[in-house]
Amino acid sequence: MDHCIEADTDRRQVYEVLAPGEQTLPLVLASPHSGAQYAPGFLAASRLDGRTLRKSEDCFVDEIFSAAPALGAPLIRALFPRAFLDANREAFELDPEMFADLLPAYVNTRSPRVAAGLGTIARVVANGEEIYRGKLRFAEALVRIDRFYNPYHGALGRLVEDTRARFGHCLLIDCHSMPSAGAPGEPDSGRPRVDFVLGDCYGASCAACVVDAAEDHLRRLGYAVSRNAPYAGGFTTRHYGRPRMALHALQIEICRGLYMDEASLSRKPYLTILAGHMAGLVALLGGLRTERYGHR
Repeated sequence: MDHCIEADTDRRQVYEVLAPGEQTLPLVLASPHSGAQYAPGFLAASRLDGRTLRKSEDCFVDEIFSAAPALGAPLIRALFPRAFLDANREAFELDPEMFADLLPAYVNTRSPRVAAGLGTIARVVANGEEIYRGKLRFAEALVRIDRFYNPYHGALGRLVEDTRARFGHCLLIDCHSMPSAGAPGEPDSGRPRVDFVLGDCYGASCAACVVDAAEDHLRRLGYAVSRNAPYAGGFTTRHYGRPRMALHALQIEICRGLYMDEASLSRKPYLTILAGHMAGLVALLGGLRTERYGHR
């Protein structure tokens, strides 16, 4: 079944920027996977129910970092769900098996994300179940990228550049959550995960002093922390993190088991405590002296 949801997306809001009254910190926070606005056409094209589709969300991550604007840093959050379009991918990472027509040569069909079924338009949800009843048309991918992906990254790019112009540098914190155990097919399948994973693309996207400060802060709070394993950073971290240009990007993955019931997708009371800890982390990273953001 070919399906196009163009009519669903004409007027739908794509993202929201929670801006401070005045930006006083050289930080931008992004939550690309916390969106939960499921268009009727997308739901009709899916073979899965809403609860299963939501397994791909980074539930409550925007809430966990919601203190950022009050502290002086903008937070941008995507409102569309990850199962519909993943903003933490290249614009055109697509699985040709998902489409009824041939894809143009410029499409990246061979990335590890595509192979896992988790391209810009995902083939599967987080537990590996196929999303769609039938094949899509490439025109549908173009609609989603034009109306969702490009506006989100346009806004994020402006926030990053405006911050660098104002402060001389910018630190982008890309905010995510992860299942409490590795999924089938992942290197850590079935094994419990640490509380936080800090991803800096193995040192390429962020000054070491920033990651050191974040790790030290989290460990002092009693959390178990790892770097770059099992997540080193996605497209956002790689694309915006250019330390030699005074642009730094750090990906933060939070174990969902800390703050939510992963089966019912409901909050745990600890979410409030965790949000307070993240407010402290934002304040700490925003207070690092400018000279500490030196080139690598």
